[in-house]
Order: sequence, then structure tokens, then C-alpha cells
Amino acid sequence: MTGIPVRDEFLVFGAPKIGDAEIDEVVRTMKSGWLGTGPKVGQFQKEFCDYKNGWGCPVAVNSCTAALHLSLVAAGIGPGDEVITTPMTFCATVNSIVHAGGVPVLADVNRQTFNIDPGAIESKVTSRTKAIVPVHFAGRSCEMDAILEIAQRHNLTIIEDCAHAIETEYKGKPAGTFGEYGCFSFYVTKNVVTGEGGMILARNEVAAQRLKTLGLHGMSKDAWKRFGGDGYKHYQVVECGFKYNMMDLQAAIGIHQLKQVEKFWQQREKVWSFYNTEFFDLPVERPAEIAPDTRHAYHLYTLLVDEEKAGISRDKFLTGMAKQNIGVGVHYESLPEHEFYQTKFGWHPDDYPNARDIGRQTVSIPISAKLESKDLDDVVKAVKALVG
Repeated sequence: MTGIPVRDEFLVFGAPKIGDAEIDEVVRTMKSGWLGTGPKVGQFQKEFCDYKNGWGCPVAVNSCTAALHLSLVAAGIGPGDEVITTPMTFCATVNSIVHAGGVPVLADVNRQTFNIDPGAIESKVTSRTKAIVPVHFAGRSCEMDAILEIAQRHNLTIIEDCAHAIETEYKGKPAGTFGEYGCFSFYVTKNVVTGEGGMILARNEVAAQRLKTLGLHGMSKDAWKRFGGDGYKHYQVVECGFKYNMMDLQAAIGIHQLKQVEKFWQQREKVWSFYNTEFFDLPVERPAEIAPDTRHAYHLYTLLVDEEKAGISRDKFLTGMAKQNIGVGVHYESLPEHEFYQTKFGWHPDDYPNARDIGRQTVSIPISAKLESKDLDDVVKAVKALVG
């Protein structure tokens, strides 16, 4: 490889596609004077629920982390309660369990799909198990039939981590509608963006109202309306809650992002197919084929870089891509690799060999609706220069 990068300008990993509609809506919101939780949050909630075929009751919050934490608290998870989840996820999934007072228990992933293995879940169920948090990794649905069967047999609550899975479907049913709660992310790298933000789909209005109360200091119903045009409304603090509400400024972006979700999905599908074709003969492992009767959200495109096969280590590949001015990510090193979890829970990477091996080899390359043909060509050139 020469010392000349394939491009002059750095290609930011996961940069969102933001248009004039989002910008204009934010300006209108700022001029309205209502920047916090208000009518635009209500509109965004409704339209997101409509996108999910009208299932459940939506509660907008300020992050998917908040969504997970609130859902776990609302599900009654407390001290000593075990919650089974995957070692192949962002730390927020497990941290939320810890903050709710629960004990996270890891079940290894399927080596091909990177998703939690239902058989591994079954082996981890004990009398203290109260919930399962499956993560639809990279936009690929977990095997929900098997997970639902385990949950029903052991009377466990399912809280879906759909941070990667806004458009995902399993056997015609949208991700986030299988369990009691579905938790979504609108972080800046996600498929629908609000900068920071999240959403919970709760199974019924009673659950949703509890989430809204918990998410706004524990204040009584519609406390955010106390400064509205109908006059000041007194409120009651009915329990000790959190400060997790979404702002209208965020929802203003999300409203217009959501209108384009299908168009953006089609663009990412083309990127996915382009990469699959270009990398077909390379000594790296591409993502698993899309499972039948499912819809992949194409949130992440991952390559596994095995040094013995590729002739380069994963970390040297990461450095090489940066030198080529291509932004990349790692999703993720398995959770047992991290010092905190080793110390607190005694986790060891070798206890979860599939997640360990994936985490030590995985690289995420750019996949976004914002990418143009020149960007894709540059990504491919950089990858081929390093492993071809």
C-alpha cells in the first residue's frame, strides 16, 4: 500500500443524512418557544407507533439507555433478580440492568448471526431469572419464536433492545412488538436520528403511563403540560423517578427522519449488496445471509478480520483504514473483555467463546443513506488495499 490515502477528506463513520426539512422544523421549534417535552414529542410518538403498525403505546425518552432502564424498573426488576442478555452488545444494555438493581447474566451468541443463542439462554435460566433482554444485533432479528417459548415456559419478561432494529421484522412482525417492552435508539449513528433520543413501545396504556411517570421525576400524568395554554396545572410526585424525557427539539428532527425511513432503508440495502459483491473473494468473513421471512435493518455492515487468513490483524486493519481517511467502528468487543465486568461479576472472555472471537475480529465499515458512489468506491479500495 502506498502512503497516499484513497481520499483527501475523512469519511465519518455513521454520519447521518440531514435535510432542510429537519433543519427548518428545528428552527420553527426554537421560534415557538417550546423547546422541552411538548406537542412535537407527542407527534413523533404517534408517528413512530404508526410505523410499527399501531402496536402498543409509545413513550419517547432521551436515549435507548433510558428506555432500557425504565423498562427494567417498570418490569419490577430489583436486587437479586437475574436478567439474561448477550455479551455481544454495547455496555448500556448491561449497565441498565445494574442500575435497575438486577444481576446481568450472559448467554453466548450464535457464531454466524452474532445474536444471542436461545440454547444458551435456556442453560442460564435459574429460579432467580426474571427477564430476558435480546439484542437484535446490527439490525438482524433474534430467533424470537424460540426466545418467546423459553420466556413463556419460565414466566419471564422480554424487553427487546432494538437500538439497531428500527426497520427489523421477524416473520412479518416488527421488532419491538414481541415482548412487554421494545426499546429503540435515535442516536446520531442510528437509522432514524434525533441526535440523542430513544423510544419505548409498551404493551398497553397502563404500562406506558407508568413509564411516562418514571421518566419525568415521578410526576403525575401530563405534568409536562403544566405550562401550556390551558393554564397552570398542579402535579403530584407519586414515586421517585428519573429525568429521561425527550425534548421537542429532538422530536423535530425525528419527525422528518421517520418520514424517510423506508427510502433510507432502501439506500442502505444497496450499500449492503454492493459490499457483499465487492468483498466476495476477499479473505474476510462477511455478514451472514439474511434469514428467510425476516427483514434486516442494515444498521451495521461488519467484517471479521482473522489475521491468519487476512494477513493483517484486526487492530492493524482499523489503523490502516484510518490512515486511508475511512472511519470505522468496532461493534463490539465482548463485554467480558472489560475490566469493570471482570471485577464486578467475574466474567471471563473464554466463558463466551463465540462472542470473544467475534469481538476480537469484528470491524464495522460505513453504511449510511448519506454515502455516495465515490464514498463506497473509496471504502472498497481501502479494504482491498489492506486485505487483498
